[in-house]
Amino acid sequence: MVSRDIRTSPLRALISDIHGNLEALNAVLADIRSKGITEIYCLGDVVGYGPNPAECIDLVMDLDLCLLGNHDQAALFDPEGFNAAAERSIFWTRNVLERGVGPKAEKRWDFLGELNRRYRDEASQTMYVHGSARNPLNEYVFPDDIYNKVKMEKIFALIEKICFQGHTHIPGVFTDTLDFLVPEEIGFRYRIGSGKIMVNVGSVGQPRNNDPRSSYVTVHDDMIEFHRVPYDVETTISKIYDIPELDNFLGDRLRDGR
Repeated sequence: MVSRDIRTSPLRALISDIHGNLEALNAVLADIRSKGITEIYCLGDVVGYGPNPAECIDLVMDLDLCLLGNHDQAALFDPEGFNAAAERSIFWTRNVLERGVGPKAEKRWDFLGELNRRYRDEASQTMYVHGSARNPLNEYVFPDDIYNKVKMEKIFALIEKICFQGHTHIPGVFTDTLDFLVPEEIGFRYRIGSGKIMVNVGSVGQPRNNDPRSSYVTVHDDMIEFHRVPYDVETTISKIYDIPELDNFLGDRLRDGR
């Protein structure tokens, strides 16, 4: 039996990992609003990798909630544990934001600097993070982690009912029975039951589930639904190619969703 506090949730969209991809973000926001959804949460990584960090921040500032991602933090401070391409993209992103002038540019820095790492909705026993309930900024929870019983049990112990997250860019549902449910295998819908779950909402701007379309999730009452949205991938790739500081690989991978 699903508790009534879960079932009273509003129709809400959850997005994550935009990574400076303006074409993808615009397509996803248009798709969300075409469904009549006005409440949108972002689970972090607005910037990094992509060619339009400032424009993506401007759009996300108007959402109902945005959390801090590890790339957002790296733009504010210094990247830690990043590969060479990710590090170069972060330094370029920071330079773009620093070149901005006027109140709008200052507002972007203030926005990033005030983002929280975690949000809890006590009424619905739901947690929202970028990485994991244990380490909301940096911990990856990959599908193969269902075979790491110790890791998963420690994370689930910190979850009351549901945890929505991003970071890996791979959408799906982790159950407390240590299964990972791929959206395609469950008809893109999952009904919330009595057990605990972790839900990865996938990535708007850099999917890594072998599907180039953007991914996001909607939640209403006890139903979670995964959505895929096509966007103008080639325009984003061309922008990346035109920026020497961004590796061409960051564009190429968008074609295959990897």
